[in-house]
Amino acid sequence: MKFTLSWLKDHLETDATLEQIAEALTAVGLEVEGIEDPAAKYAPFKVAYVESAARHPDADRLQVLRVKTENESLQVVCGAPNARADMKGIFAPVGAIIPGLENMELKKGVIRGVESCGMMASERELELSDEHKGIIEVDAKWDIGTPMAEVFGLNDPVIEINVTPNRADCTGVRGIARDLAAAGLGTLKNIDDSAVHGHTKSPISVSIEDTAGCPQFLGRYIKGVKNAPSPDWLQRRLKAIGMNPKSALVDITNYVSYDLGRPLHVFDVSKLSGNITVRAAKDGEKFTALDEEEYTLKDGMTLVCDEKAVHAIGGVMGGLHSGCSLDTTDVFLEIAYFDPARIARTGRDTGIVSDARYRFERGVDPAFLPAATEIATRMILDLCGGEASEVVHAGTEPSWQRMIDYDPAYCEKLTGIAVDDKEQTRILESLGFAIAGIGDKWEVQPPSWRGDVDGKADIVEEVARIVGYDKLPATSVTKPFAITQPAETTARTRARQARAALAARGMNECVTWSFMREDWAEMFGANDYQAAKTLKIKNPISAELSQMRPTPLPNLIEAAGRCAARGYPESALFEVGPAFHTAKPDGQVLIAAGVRKGAKGPRHWSGAEASRPADAFDAKADALAALETAGAPAANLQVTRDAPDWYHPGRSGALRLGKNVLAQFGEIHPALLEEMGVKGPVVGFEIFLDNIPETRKSGKARKLLDLSSFQPVNRDFAFIVDEAIEAGDLIRAASAADKKLIAAIEVFDVYQGKGVDEGKKSVALNVTLQPVDATLTEDDIDGVSKKIIDAVAAKTGGVLRG
Repeated sequence: MKFTLSWLKDHLETDATLEQIAEALTAVGLEVEGIEDPAAKYAPFKVAYVESAARHPDADRLQVLRVKTENESLQVVCGAPNARADMKGIFAPVGAIIPGLENMELKKGVIRGVESCGMMASERELELSDEHKGIIEVDAKWDIGTPMAEVFGLNDPVIEINVTPNRADCTGVRGIARDLAAAGLGTLKNIDDSAVHGHTKSPISVSIEDTAGCPQFLGRYIKGVKNAPSPDWLQRRLKAIGMNPKSALVDITNYVSYDLGRPLHVFDVSKLSGNITVRAAKDGEKFTALDEEEYTLKDGMTLVCDEKAVHAIGGVMGGLHSGCSLDTTDVFLEIAYFDPARIARTGRDTGIVSDARYRFERGVDPAFLPAATEIATRMILDLCGGEASEVVHAGTEPSWQRMIDYDPAYCEKLTGIAVDDKEQTRILESLGFAIAGIGDKWEVQPPSWRGDVDGKADIVEEVARIVGYDKLPATSVTKPFAITQPAETTARTRARQARAALAARGMNECVTWSFMREDWAEMFGANDYQAAKTLKIKNPISAELSQMRPTPLPNLIEAAGRCAARGYPESALFEVGPAFHTAKPDGQVLIAAGVRKGAKGPRHWSGAEASRPADAFDAKADALAALETAGAPAANLQVTRDAPDWYHPGRSGALRLGKNVLAQFGEIHPALLEEMGVKGPVVGFEIFLDNIPETRKSGKARKLLDLSSFQPVNRDFAFIVDEAIEAGDLIRAASAADKKLIAAIEVFDVYQGKGVDEGKKSVALNVTLQPVDATLTEDDIDGVSKKIIDAVAAKTGGVLRG
């Protein structure tokens, strides 16, 4: 929302400075986003006097001017046909930035052999208008050196504020002035809304069929208007807020909308056929709006029509056919109230963004229609002349009155700010609230323009924001000498730990939508959780975001696909966030999911291992690292082959503690990737953080680092085992041989072929022995080796390869 300082002072009697006003606006909740001072933009440009004008010696269409500025007399070459001696214009000195010439810096130049030290500017060059036939001429009353901003009234600062969606009253300058007056920055001026005498009856009547979409409609016929360009003051204000003036009638409607937060519309009567009817749209109707776009209408939209055609989408935009032009002589003024929910839905369906929609969907003042009619009528008569008819009415004023029981002591209870009853009364009444009652039993009626105030907490907010949140006392909320409790829950701790572990493995964190396409949700297990019906979004913002996600994995796969499509084929992405399995309170689970696509590391001339494609084992390593950091007993986890269907059946697995599934990982099924339009392979994992078992109290702290001072010993073993034996079974069997000495076991080779019987395979293990008490002797090493061989033979049937 933009407005100028002088515009604000039309409604607010104040001596406050611009800085004080800006500070007060932010304090009352109307955050100032910026202040633009146009005078600074035009500071170099000043009034100058043309002392003489002579023809250029080498160009018929150029003149050489002698221009007197406030400090010196300069020579300027000028091609404007209206340049002449004894005139005053706007001079741009060397070094000035010319806004109408793409912010070009003006330099001293030589034009056809004659030096030119500056320029006399045109309106287009200074972005005052599109006029470029000649240079600007100013009245002789202006002294040489007068700033251009002063001459053209451009020394009016423009303030831009952020209006929150609940503050529909502050979509007009008057509502903003009312807040500042309540905050003590001045006095709200009275506004003339007295009745304009209607000379005749209106030849156009109004009826409402769609009373749900338009409860009330007021109209007025005004004949004999003269539509011409608006006066300078009106044009300057509209330009200051970024609007292009059109004509007086159109500019008045725009001005009232920004001035009072009251959208209205004027129809050219010569383009209407009969009386006005407000009705609901018929599905498929066509309508051409003022933006010259044709829209296909839907059931439920509210239309303003005559006996032959649609002339406006009520509360959104008028029609092109019945819009006013400079030839308009008779108009019909519309001041109506439209249902906010209906306008919001219509605006979304049509995609039309207009000032009227912005205000109506937030809820304009339902009681302001009669006063707005008189104000707009008076402005039209003042600027365009004409004769007004009596006001025609249709419908009734929407019900807005409500009483709220309020105890003034509740303000301190809720905010900690002690405000006495008299001050609360002053604040509320200055904001338009009506107060009845005594003592601690007040009945407060919000004004018609404050539809957002529903309860006593809202009344406290009104008092607190005007008093100032900076008045909140600094009060400790902790007891002295109390033992602090951890602020993190177990779930948050696990999420933080998993996030740190995955980031440390070179993965990039993502935050994706909690929604996804319905067909993708079904592919990734929504039906398994019976969520296909219960977790569909009734009013999705997009067809591709129509169901709550059963897992973050598809969103990450899609993100990796987008990265590849944009030239980044290697992706390592993860997200820690909720998944939704049912609509019950326990149906939301916390998942850490991740994907890798492309090479695991950058290519290297040496063919280093880092440049290989990511595979299921990388996903398994990611999952184990996150589980271990989050407190899961990673060393005790069993790997099973029962990963869900969205993983490749032969390149995936699950990490379990008994029946408790802590994670699942593997290569994403190629058929799913094809369905999603993502080129594979892609590997991924899902960690169910809620399934990690609680550790004992004594085991929560990380163990102290205990490094042995003795040299570790590595021994390799190759076992011949059945082809069906899992490598993990071998590792567990070997680890159990001597838990005190065996520090680590890794598989470094799997072989099938010549020298190994069919149905068998050779699995090679590297075992690290870490002595704790003394250096290992050969006998110690041989003893442990025999235990390993015997344990593997007993539990897997494996024999040492010869």
